[in-house]
Amino acid sequence: MVSTVVSANPLQLNIRSHRKCLAICFVVTISSFQYGLDYALVGGFMAMPGFLKIFGYYDEAAGKWAIDPTVQQLISSLMTIGTFVGSLSVGPFSSKLGRRHGLWAASILNYIATAVMIGTTNLKALYFARLLLGISVGWFLTFAQVYINEVAPAHLRGIVFAVYQSQLCVGSIVGAAVDNGTHALLGKEAYQIPLAIFFVAPTIQSVSLFCFPESPRWLMTRGKGAAAESALRRLRDNNIKEAEFRAEFEEIKTSVVEQSGRLKGKHLWIEMWRGTNRRRSFLSIAIICFHCANGSSWLNIYTTYFLTVAGVKEAFALSTMITCMGLVGVLASISIVLWVGRRVILLVGVGACGLCQLAFAISWTVAPGTEIAAKLVVAFNALFTFFYVAYAPYAWLLGGELPSNHLRAHTYGVGTALNFLGNWLGVFTAPYFINPAGLGWSAKYGYIWFLSNIIVFVFTWCFVPETRDRTLEEIDEIFEAKIPARKFKSYVCINTEALKRATMDETDQSTVRTTG
Repeated sequence: MVSTVVSANPLQLNIRSHRKCLAICFVVTISSFQYGLDYALVGGFMAMPGFLKIFGYYDEAAGKWAIDPTVQQLISSLMTIGTFVGSLSVGPFSSKLGRRHGLWAASILNYIATAVMIGTTNLKALYFARLLLGISVGWFLTFAQVYINEVAPAHLRGIVFAVYQSQLCVGSIVGAAVDNGTHALLGKEAYQIPLAIFFVAPTIQSVSLFCFPESPRWLMTRGKGAAAESALRRLRDNNIKEAEFRAEFEEIKTSVVEQSGRLKGKHLWIEMWRGTNRRRSFLSIAIICFHCANGSSWLNIYTTYFLTVAGVKEAFALSTMITCMGLVGVLASISIVLWVGRRVILLVGVGACGLCQLAFAISWTVAPGTEIAAKLVVAFNALFTFFYVAYAPYAWLLGGELPSNHLRAHTYGVGTALNFLGNWLGVFTAPYFINPAGLGWSAKYGYIWFLSNIIVFVFTWCFVPETRDRTLEEIDEIFEAKIPARKFKSYVCINTEALKRATMDETDQSTVRTTG
């Protein structure tokens, strides 16, 4: 499980040498805060009287406010459709304008959508705002992940993506906590106050981006070598040796120039599916879609509603607790990611998620509607969240590591779009299964997702390679050599290693001549 990975990474293998880059990545990952915030807030709105008075109806038979399943589906799923559209457009947008401009564009759409949601009482306007917000979130997530994949040192990408996931958890916790604080209000302010938080994170990020460099790998794909070198220097701390810096830069430069020659004049959408890129694209997209395939979408967005339907008391407070378990999970994964491979984390996480869904489905089958079944639902929902959030960042990470530099935005955008399409299917169909007005399965819906997790587990075991500590250029070389997934970890990248040593030796000799 814990073993040395053969790597040509030239940089110092410690965190303190990369504080500047880690700080930049931390601010960029604020993008995921928005995603977590939306999931928690909107899920809570579905059980909030102040919201239901405007967009729901009063159920005379039950003696309380309720929401039509179709409205519930559209409010939740239109945002997901928006993320599909937004993510799919990332490739062409990013290829021309870069990663930072994509994040700025996401902020602008976010401001517009949030203002509409706060001010409207019309369902059609709300639907439009949800779609627009979805496009914004799709851009936030995809541009941010592509950026941090390309700027973080190879051995710290796992840490950076764990921070990304922790930001998502914090967003969910904040959303759940604010919902818990305002859900008892009977006026529009019950949901308007939580929605106002959507303005905070994009503003912090947009201002900070003026001080951050563009991705050096993207600049290199645009033929801007000098700008790429300058950007990389701004991302690396001053205590990094010049020989190590030159080795990293030459790795990037050589790999991008080689790829540019192969792809010149060709359509990137088509090249994704040719030669060795076909395997890389398929793996990247499949791994990104692990998120929708494990059943997290319906549990994340319907947690509060689901617990209410399941007869659990204090559903809002328990929803917040379950969300906090996700933060505990990602913090636990941060403590091991430098030593434990991506494959192992994925296998343990996926397996545990499947068993959790099976456990609360069985409990509801054996004792439906009882207090003990409700407690088991809470317990296994919390455990599911722990294990899912513990492995989730490394599925995102692998999805961005596997494509080549020129195709990364296109492949990652397609993968993210398909993942959100899968999320949409999960969110859109879940009410039919868990809503008493539909099939009324409640927790028994977990049987379906247990089977889905089994498929993901088998796929990971058979096809997912180990990339821990590898530079993106090493991963390029391994795929070009057509190495099977099981041999990735032990493969020695002869060309990348030779380039690193030659560059470092030349830099050292130049330094000696200069000082001599």
